[in-house]
Amino acid sequence: MMIKSKKLFLICFISVVIANNPLRVNHNRLNNNFIKLSKISSIEFGSLSRVAYTDADINGRKYVMELMISAGMDVKIDEGGNIIGKLKGKDNNLPPIAIGSHIDSVPEGGSFDGNVGSLSAIEVAQTIWDNNYTLNHPLVVVIFQNEEGGLFGSKIMTTGLTDSELRLKSSSGFTIKEGIERIGGNFDKLQDARLKRNEWTAYVELHIEQGGILYDENLEIGIVEGIVGIKQWDVTINGFANHAGTTPMNQRNDALYAASQYVQTVHEIGKNTPGNQVATVGIIKSYPGAPNVIPGKVIASLEIRDLDEKKIDAIYNKIRLSSKKIGKKTGTTFQFQQTINIVPEPTNRLIREAIVDASNDLKLKSKYMPSGAGHDAQEMSVICPIGMIFVPSKNGISHSPKEYSSPKDISNGANVLLHTVLKLDEQYDQ
Repeated sequence: MMIKSKKLFLICFISVVIANNPLRVNHNRLNNNFIKLSKISSIEFGSLSRVAYTDADINGRKYVMELMISAGMDVKIDEGGNIIGKLKGKDNNLPPIAIGSHIDSVPEGGSFDGNVGSLSAIEVAQTIWDNNYTLNHPLVVVIFQNEEGGLFGSKIMTTGLTDSELRLKSSSGFTIKEGIERIGGNFDKLQDARLKRNEWTAYVELHIEQGGILYDENLEIGIVEGIVGIKQWDVTINGFANHAGTTPMNQRNDALYAASQYVQTVHEIGKNTPGNQVATVGIIKSYPGAPNVIPGKVIASLEIRDLDEKKIDAIYNKIRLSSKKIGKKTGTTFQFQQTINIVPEPTNRLIREAIVDASNDLKLKSKYMPSGAGHDAQEMSVICPIGMIFVPSKNGISHSPKEYSSPKDISNGANVLLHTVLKLDEQYDQ
């Protein structure tokens, strides 16, 4: 009973301390840094193009490193090309608390994806430095390389990259191996970038939602329950190619006609199954692809995302059964070949609670929600507990020049990140 009472007292004490903590990020500085970074692009107007390994990416990396040095951090580029800044703590033997994101973009995308989390993490460090505040733990700010291409930077730090992944050509035109060398990494010593289990105390990432839930519900903060699992399949539909002018309608084995029903089936099952899952057909290729030939073959895709892997499998089985019925009606066959299997990754309960408390202390409206997109945090769960904070995306738009989060929302998220770090710093290792 005495132990429980002490623990309860500690938690209440920490909450009071944080609620009364005057530390806040510098809104104007954060917004100005954001504007400057947004201008570093390979195209002059409109959308942001700062694809990993391009000159624009290198210039953006140089800019954020300058900000990190100004924030009092010891800064280095690890062997995998990730930028790592570190503020010393009272006890530098403790594993660091890590925060960060990425600054690379999709081609002709928006200015907010990745940038918000990266600059907010730097601003958190700057705020701590400016106020002569020293955490118990060291604080690490990490800017992962090539998140958009496939979480390559975070993978290097956790599970490593295969030879085939290193040979992949990125959107920049460089292979991953060439890109690593180009941004200051060391391909010959990639293994040295790997982190051991529990080498970090925790990793917390601030990010724009990239969906419209927070914006539609007029909420300020999303507490991410977990990052969804993703499973993808190549779907081959075989019919029989024949002359479009001489083959009666009732004698056709039209693969594209079967595919049209398949697309509708995927949509209906995804929509009508209770929950937050999504099911998508993003690719349709018809062969031989002539206007006067009945399609004899279609290559399509299937992607299903949800926080529950069993639910993903159940939805897939429904789609496969329905496709078999479509095949019988249309004289076609369906073959499914799985290509991607990313398991769902729940966030850590203690970190979620810290985010909730920080949001409440700052009087910000919040809700629990899943992340429908993949993030570096997903990879970092291999080595430490993870948490994620979302801020609203206007109209739910992302990976688009119209992507937008207000300066106020960004500052709100940065302050929640700051106070989450303060809370975790007190709670861990007590």
